Amino acid sequence: MQKYILNRLLQGIVLLFIVALIVFALSRATGNPAELLVPDDATEDEIQFIEHQLGLDRPYHVQLFIFLSGAIKGDFGESIAYKQPALDLFFDRLPNTLKLMPLSMGIAVGIAIPLGVLSATRRGTWIDKLASSIGVFGVATPNFWLAIVGIYIFSVWLDLLPPGRMGGPSHYIMPAITLGTFSVAGMMRLIRSSMLEVLDTEYVKLARIKGLPEWKVFWKHSLRNALIPVLTLFGVFVGGFVTGAIVTETVFAWPGIGRLTIDAVAQRDYPLLQAVILLDAVIILSVNLVVDILYAYLNPRIRFD
Repeated sequence: MQKYILNRLLQGIVLLFIVALIVFALSRATGNPAELLVPDDATEDEIQFIEHQLGLDRPYHVQLFIFLSGAIKGDFGESIAYKQPALDLFFDRLPNTLKLMPLSMGIAVGIAIPLGVLSATRRGTWIDKLASSIGVFGVATPNFWLAIVGIYIFSVWLDLLPPGRMGGPSHYIMPAITLGTFSVAGMMRLIRSSMLEVLDTEYVKLARIKGLPEWKVFWKHSLRNALIPVLTLFGVFVGGFVTGAIVTETVFAWPGIGRLTIDAVAQRDYPLLQAVILLDAVIILSVNLVVDILYAYLNPRIRFD
């Protein structure tokens, strides 16, 4: 088991290094931040002076070394736009995103599990077709479109919910629903296929032979085992919530990590963008590592894969 965990840790470190290289390269593809910090009529000398102050006139390999050596120590530099340490900005905004996660995940699970189970147990019926249609709709519907439609209906037309920003409980409803529906389709289809596989196993057939009620066969004996593959992909769903938060928080003006990422891209804030993306990757890889360890305990055979 220790060897299994060590292998996963080493894989995570390699992935973080690759992510760091990618975010370093792509952040500089957004343009020169010095051009946004000077007036439109600034001379080339003034732009070069700002670049020198920011350390952007150094060779790329030197900038990369400074970034990686600082990241190892937890120092991502100072945000160009906010004039604050990038790490502090990330952890200031992180709680706002985490406040949406439990409700969003609850909505996703509360919709996906019943639909997935009903679709599997009523295979070929109108319920199965309806659930499949909902899954296709969830995959094909962009988050930003769903958010805009929600704002128009519930804020502009019906005047029931606030259109955005943080506030009381009513401010959480539309962002959480928008973020939660992002994972419903994939989770539902996974539960459906897993349930169909479990329903064909011998122990389920034995439970039926013993005369157990169908509801107990489905919800107690079958669902418990059908949820194991969902657990293995929980890290993927968490990654979906993190990436989905970028769009959702931007539309609803929610001051979280997603909104901070968009601000960093728009302002060409290299240190902040590098910090946000790399720390998001750390969170996602950490969740995946925990899930892998839990699954190894649930299924000891994979410890030696």
